Amino acid sequence: MKSKQLIYILASAVLSIFSNANAAETDGFTSIFNGKDLASWKMGPDKSWVVKNGVIALSRQQYDGKEHNSDYLWFDEQLGNFILEVEVKMPEQANSGIYLRTSNTQNPVPTGIEVQVANSFGRSTLSKTGTAGAIYDCLAPTENPLKAPGEWNLYRITCQNEKIVVELNGKKIIDMNLNQWNEPNKNPDGTKNKFNTAMKDFARQGFIGFQDHGRPVEYRNIRLKKLQK
Repeated sequence: MKSKQLIYILASAVLSIFSNANAAETDGFTSIFNGKDLASWKMGPDKSWVVKNGVIALSRQQYDGKEHNSDYLWFDEQLGNFILEVEVKMPEQANSGIYLRTSNTQNPVPTGIEVQVANSFGRSTLSKTGTAGAIYDCLAPTENPLKAPGEWNLYRITCQNEKIVVELNGKKIIDMNLNQWNEPNKNPDGTKNKFNTAMKDFARQGFIGFQDHGRPVEYRNIRLKKLQK
């Protein structure tokens, strides 16, 4: 009897693996991180990213909280319209960002769209700079569904022409029309931002990447689905 139960368990496990693999193939998503190394990714001279146990982690001898703009991690393909799914784990003191359509990887801050990665767990105030999921300095999320520090959070980001949609842990928190950001240094609600180029004039194709802001952060299960115009 025990032998039959063992065979049943093993058979179920194998079927589950094949089922998950087939689902990944049929839903249009492709894994862009192999869980082993940084093939298809580029990092800067500090080599500040490592892979361990299926996770990409920022690893510095000293976490200084400073921007290290030459040491972001970039996926080695320019993308325009796509859906990006990625799981993120951040500690108590976290500061990073998921960059979209970055046209100049040597000068990413003013040439890419940043989705904020920060520990805003439990905060009721929503900010365009400090709340997870914000489009940095441009648009605050509509809610803050971030999990506690040390837990994994799922970002799902859709870029479709002028539309940027961010979902965090299953909640739609950003629905942005870039064409409404039609003035430099100004958001549609009249508040200022730091961008000398109007967001509507940002490149509609570029690189996706992860920010090195001198704070620990981890990424895993990175999947991409390309979309038509």
